Amino acid sequence: MYDVLIGIDNEADRRAVAQAAAVADLPNAADETTAHLCHVFRDNPEGASVHQLSAVRRARETLEEAGVTCVHYEASGDPADELLAAADDVDANAICVSGRKRRPTGKAVFGSVTQDVVLGSDRPVLAVPAPIKE
Repeated sequence: MYDVLIGIDNEADRRAVAQAAAVADLPNAADETTAHLCHVFRDNPEGASVHQLSAVRRARETLEEAGVTCVHYEASGDPADELLAAADDVDANAICVSGRKRRPTGKAVFGSVTQDVVLGSDRPVLAVPAPIKE
């Protein structure tokens, strides 16, 4: 079995679908892959659940249509740190992330969860490009 942790942003339906499609395209994904759909809440005063997020639902639909097994995972805190901890927790074979399109100065000033995950992980990271707007 191959476990992939997919880090999903709550405002990124198209990116989540692109990530799901990339995981579904892995060899033998339908038979051998479990996708852990993970969202990290920075601030969650209403007590929302990962199940309620549109991006997570869209990713799950894409994966289930491809026959990939899905499970939900949620955490609270710093997204990069929590994604790395979640990958350890589920003993993921890989982490799948998708970055926003930003100018180089924006990345330097605001940081990047994707960059932090790539640099901080001891396992393979699949970085899926953000889809081009239609």
